[in-house]
Amino acid sequence: MIELQIFKAENASELISKIKNKRELLQFAGPAYHFPLTEEQLESDLANENRLMFSVFDTTDQKAIGHAQIFLKDETFLLGRILLWDENNRGKGYGKKIVQELLQYGFHHFDRETAELNVYDWNTGAIECYKKVGFEIDPDVMSEVSIDNELWLSINMKINKNTFESGKI
Repeated sequence: MIELQIFKAENASELISKIKNKRELLQFAGPAYHFPLTEEQLESDLANENRLMFSVFDTTDQKAIGHAQIFLKDETFLLGRILLWDENNRGKGYGKKIVQELLQYGFHHFDRETAELNVYDWNTGAIECYKKVGFEIDPDVMSEVSIDNELWLSINMKINKNTFESGKI
């Protein structure tokens, strides 16, 4: 069982230790952070009143297993920076549960009808996870970022509050 716990400054060193290189950081955080990830970068996000940071906590093992954020936008809220630290935990339903918990929190606490997220098009495991929760690709919103002479295409996915709450997912 997992739960979201408010991220605190003392959690920063553990998160920083999980990001091994600039490609992992870009996949995790998009182009906003710069490698190496630092406490100062995280403190800037902690100070942003439109950004909520969470530690993903495994209540069975009593330990943090990941990280996630919600960013409030004018009309929507954006899920992002979702990371499961141990690759062995991927493909076991943790990601879906984290996304559901983030949506539950966001729709309950904020007056928004839509949630969204961005994901690189090559990250098919994450895309399938988001689709299972009910997200749909918005073909009108895309961006590109360059790393190591490669172009990564970021696609946008959205879910409506009614779709999420109806359970028809």
